[in-house]
Amino acid sequence: MRLEGLRAGIEGRQPKRVVDVVMWRMYDVEDFLESDLRKRRRHPKALVERALDRLHAATTPKIGRLAHSKPTPLRLPARYWRADVPDPAPSISIVTPSYRQGRYIERTIFSVVGQHYPQLEYVVQDGGSGDETVEVLRHHEAEIASWESAPDSGMSAALNAGFARTSGEIMAYLNSDDLLLPGSLAYVARYFAEHPDVDVVYGNRVLIDSGDRNVGVWVLPRHHDEALSLLDYVPQETLFWRRRIWDAVGGAFDPAFKFAVDWDLLLRFREQGATFAHVPHFLGAFRVHDGQKTQRQEVLGDLECNRLRRRVHGRQVSTEEAGSRLVRYRRRHVRAHLRQRLLDRLPLARREVQTVPENAWLRTPQAQAREIADAARSKRRTAGASEH
Repeated sequence: MRLEGLRAGIEGRQPKRVVDVVMWRMYDVEDFLESDLRKRRRHPKALVERALDRLHAATTPKIGRLAHSKPTPLRLPARYWRADVPDPAPSISIVTPSYRQGRYIERTIFSVVGQHYPQLEYVVQDGGSGDETVEVLRHHEAEIASWESAPDSGMSAALNAGFARTSGEIMAYLNSDDLLLPGSLAYVARYFAEHPDVDVVYGNRVLIDSGDRNVGVWVLPRHHDEALSLLDYVPQETLFWRRRIWDAVGGAFDPAFKFAVDWDLLLRFREQGATFAHVPHFLGAFRVHDGQKTQRQEVLGDLECNRLRRRVHGRQVSTEEAGSRLVRYRRRHVRAHLRQRLLDRLPLARREVQTVPENAWLRTPQAQAREIADAARSKRRTAGASEH
């Protein structure tokens, strides 16, 4: 309590001054309030209210929200590391579009190449970043099929340039601040091998903060076609598709879209008759951090989503209307989320996910020298601003 320090100063003395008398009275009030609070917490009505609060929190949809809980270590069941690669292993092509994500891209790269998938083709397409991105790519270039750093017109252009240099049977892209989770490539490869009719696969998402800590999850129900028509609930970092459906839609992302590139691609896949499947498995981690989106980018993203809904429905469909039409889908999501919470309570062996490689560039003398130089530049800028 804030009064503890004052209490210690006059405890044991007779209240000779007015201020002492006032302080003793304040102590009495404080003690009364603490006692009353303890009684209220034990009162049946308070217990019921807390139970209702917990029930409301448990039954509130989590999809669409980017933080659900206090940060905890990123841990997964040990079986994720034991996923078997099918024989023969289908080739997988993954492209990472990047721009000024030097702080995170090494962890993204490690999450892919660290799975040691035997038929992996991994490409990084950077938009000419001026931070440490290029130095990180050079440090890891032996593990990457190819990389390029050159100015481009946005994400769609970067993805198209990257995929133009690939040939894998299965395709995906992973943003330069997100992660693939352990065993994801083997799991997806086996699913496609066992389900030759499926064209598109996606899974569940873990939300992580800038320090790779778990701050929530999206546990989705079975694929629902109406949901795809109304809102983009497919976690992009968990999305994989076959090259045959990619070729059927023209083999390119639409450069007219800057933010809703994945939703546009999924809708075009569906127009070509693609078969979708959601798998009840955590495949990727989406990073929530301060540098993610500006207000202007969020507005542009909303405009693109409105364009796509208008294209599908032939009229304007607001986000509010879309949400009201997906009440049943969200209820199924809540049930799936509660099932996952029960599974998480089982006494299963779990492991913490390693997100930084042993040979990390950030641990090299070059990285430390750059950090010192950046700090010096920042100090000079701050000093110059204060002078003005």
